[in-house]
Amino acid sequence: MKNIAVIGSGYVGLVTGTCFADLGNSVICVDINEERVHDLQNGIMPIYEPGLEEMVRRNIAAGRIRFTTSYADALNDTAKPAELVFIAVNTPMGVDGEAELRYVRSAAESIAKTMDHSLVIINKSTVPVGTGDWVSDIVKNTQPTPIPFSVVSNPEFLREGAAITDFMAPDRVVLGSLNEEAAQRVAQLYLPLRGPIMITDLRTAEMIKYASNAFLATKISFINEIANICEALGADVKEVAAGMGYDKRIGRAFLDAGLGYGGSCFPKDVKALAHMANVQGKHPQLLEAVMMINTDARRLIVSKVRNLIGNNGTHLNRLEGRTIGVLGLAFKANTDDIRESQPIDIIRMLQADGAKVQAYDPVAMKNASQLLQNVRLCEDTYEAIAGCDAVILATEWNEFKNLDLERMHKLMRTPVVIDGRNLYDPQAMSAAGFIYRGVGRGYATAN
Repeated sequence: MKNIAVIGSGYVGLVTGTCFADLGNSVICVDINEERVHDLQNGIMPIYEPGLEEMVRRNIAAGRIRFTTSYADALNDTAKPAELVFIAVNTPMGVDGEAELRYVRSAAESIAKTMDHSLVIINKSTVPVGTGDWVSDIVKNTQPTPIPFSVVSNPEFLREGAAITDFMAPDRVVLGSLNEEAAQRVAQLYLPLRGPIMITDLRTAEMIKYASNAFLATKISFINEIANICEALGADVKEVAAGMGYDKRIGRAFLDAGLGYGGSCFPKDVKALAHMANVQGKHPQLLEAVMMINTDARRLIVSKVRNLIGNNGTHLNRLEGRTIGVLGLAFKANTDDIRESQPIDIIRMLQADGAKVQAYDPVAMKNASQLLQNVRLCEDTYEAIAGCDAVILATEWNEFKNLDLERMHKLMRTPVVIDGRNLYDPQAMSAAGFIYRGVGRGYATAN
């Protein structure tokens, strides 16, 4: 058993701390948000993640995890002084696409001012290449008196909606440090997971995270580019992706055409990597194209709506007088995260065209209400569909997969369905009387 402190109780910090506690370690999570700490002490989650609430409550009851606003409480507990401290704070996007590190700086300074014994400091947040060295300098220059410490980079690879599984059964654990002994101490934490552990230097570990996310984002943009070509040539991108996926060199994962990537990681990390390249005088043409295709994926959905139900004429408000239903507000299923949400962007584009929008999401309604204006947020799927001139399927929640098509058809003013996730069978939708458009479905949707 190790004594662990985790700085930050957001998505990464809370999942990390809870999973380490579930492995039998003693964990204290620090957060400067007093309301969040109070809620967590009472088992109330700040995020939606399948299985997380039950795991947090179980480990609170077992005494393996607790929450505080005090660095001193977390680091210097006389009974259980921290041996390892994870920095898992937010690194939001800056004005030029760079990762903003003010929270990392604050955490490093607070650790340095508070620590009274030797620590291994582990960067869990996604940070630019070189941040590990920077954190080391901050701690060294901020300490009131010199105390030995080491810095390790341990990037996270958690998918929202499957974070606990990803933590407990990792494809790999990446550790970077200039101190081999410190890296080995962190490796000991992960040995019970029986996953591959790669130990490298600080900057290489930081780059592995950015390169991984950029590659996955590239796969998504690639298949969306292919989908556009499929529509023009009459091919079905779902079958194309399946055929490509059988090739072991390619693989089927991340080849689902649709609205493009969203959320807190891919958009931010691709932009940050491009920014790092530009600062170094490089020209990240591929990354720029990936981002451009991703933006276009959302615009193309709105274009489909315009083409099917838009007003004739040259006036700008081409959807004036039309009501559009949007099913899904989170950027993906099994999360309430609306950061860089594709459905949110699409709704704003529809509103700019003069449309009225009504929407529903199983878990993201509260978060979405803080961003959206003049959108009717409905109680359920069929309320969001009722009276619509078109419906856009925007998030692939399970409850949207088997809708009552007859009821849906009767509720809509015009039976137009834009399937942004290729969730439905084109022939079945056509047989049910819908004008159906997917993404890259070719002549299968030309009814």
